[in-house]
Amino acid sequence: MAADPTIAPRKRFTVDEYELLGKVGILAEDERWELLDGEIVAMSPIGPTHAGVVERVTESLYRAAIGRVSIRVQNPIRLLPRSEPEPDVVVSRARRDYYASAHPTAEDVFLVIEVSDSTMALDRGVKIPIYAEQGIPEVWIVDVKAEVVHVHTEPEGRSYRTVRSLGIGDVLVPTTVEDVTIPVADLF
Repeated sequence: MAADPTIAPRKRFTVDEYELLGKVGILAEDERWELLDGEIVAMSPIGPTHAGVVERVTESLYRAAIGRVSIRVQNPIRLLPRSEPEPDVVVSRARRDYYASAHPTAEDVFLVIEVSDSTMALDRGVKIPIYAEQGIPEVWIVDVKAEVVHVHTEPEGRSYRTVRSLGIGDVLVPTTVEDVTIPVADLF
C-alpha cells in the first residue's frame, strides 16, 4: 500500500529529543508545550477559572497529605519513550531532592489531576490513553463546566477499567494516597 501523498509525513520525538529541543533553545522557556505520544503540542493559556480550580485542588491536597507525598503543580512527568505531559497537579512519591535531579516517572506517580475547562477532548482522547498505558494508577479529570470529577482507576492497556463521575454532593477518596478525602464541592 502506497503512502497517502496528501498527508505530510510527521516526525515523532522521544522524550530525550524533546528535552534537547528545550536545552538548545528551539522551544523557548516562556512558551507552553508538552510532548504527547511523540508530538509536540501547544498548551492552552491558563484562564482565571482554570487557575482557581487548580489552586483549590492543590490546597485541598496540601491540607490532607503534606509531608507524605510530593504535590507538583503544572510540572512535567517523564513517560518514556515519547511523552512528557504537564498535568495540572501530580501527586507522587516524596523525594529529598524534590525532583530537582529528574522529573517524576510513571513509577513515582500516585495520582494525576487534569483540570479541564476547554481541553476535555485532549484530556480524554489523548492523555488518558497515555496515562493508562504507562500504568498511572489513578487520574482525575476535573470537568469545570459540569462541576464533576471523572475518576479513572485500574489501568489496562490504553484505558481504565473503572471510571466514575462524582458531583457536588460526593467526596473524592484517592485509592493511592491514604487518609485523604476531598469534597467535590471544595473544588468549585
